[in-house]
Amino acid sequence: MICKTFGTLLAVATLAGAATRPDMLVTTDWLAQHQNDAKVVILHVAANRTAYDAGHIPGARFVGLPQLVVNGPGILNELPPVADLKKVLEAAGVSDDSRIILYGDASVLPATRAYFTLDYLGHGDQAALLDGGLEKWRAEGRTLSKDAVTAAAGHFTPHPKPELVVQIDEVKRLSAKPASSQSAVLLDARPAADFKGEKGEHIPGAVNQFWMENQTTHENQTLKTDADLLALYAKLGVTPDKPVVTYCHSGMQATQAYFTLKHLGYDVRLYDGSMSEWTAKGAPVEK
Repeated sequence: MICKTFGTLLAVATLAGAATRPDMLVTTDWLAQHQNDAKVVILHVAANRTAYDAGHIPGARFVGLPQLVVNGPGILNELPPVADLKKVLEAAGVSDDSRIILYGDASVLPATRAYFTLDYLGHGDQAALLDGGLEKWRAEGRTLSKDAVTAAAGHFTPHPKPELVVQIDEVKRLSAKPASSQSAVLLDARPAADFKGEKGEHIPGAVNQFWMENQTTHENQTLKTDADLLALYAKLGVTPDKPVVTYCHSGMQATQAYFTLKHLGYDVRLYDGSMSEWTAKGAPVEK
């Protein structure tokens, strides 16, 4: 089990407001101009190789989602040991000085999970998401390749940040307080039906914002404008002066919310165990 701490880091958000992080996104135009740069490493991250083998961005290396997560009894999609992640990234050609561009195919979630993983390993500042992913690249008629890329092994040095991963006891302490006095916002990134529907349930004290509403449309995986996103979260009381802890069912959907909020400049953490751990351990829920 990875050490998960939170503690006094709740105090790091400032009243000065969030400063957005445009470096966390690259456009298809940017990638077309830089895809052959020596230090650019493009990673196609997905649950399986189907879309990659059918046609991927030239030069992209495939990383399977199962290489980035482990499953325990009743708890899904947890971070593997750091040493295992180091091997996966080095095998994909990632080095300490790489500029890592991540994209997915049918869903953006494997790519945002990969971003969170790199952020946890201390390399988030060198990683970015391709805005719109493979679907946008393909829709623009850009070149695709079916050639599998064999990369020279990289040299990757992890600098883990366990404070980015919140443990269940900290979430219980947050949840036990009235929302108005919580030291951080608990954000449920699942669909509204899972949060408050007839069969829905959630962590007490949480607010809900479905991660897909951060995107332009279901089909168009580009992020909405910063102004639209800031307004969307402000309606929930998610403001730059307060840290945010995202969660979902298994730690996948919450990574898109994590990415979006970090892009907006918020102080954000992930409850990686999410509802799968919360319910497996009998923690209280609201219906």
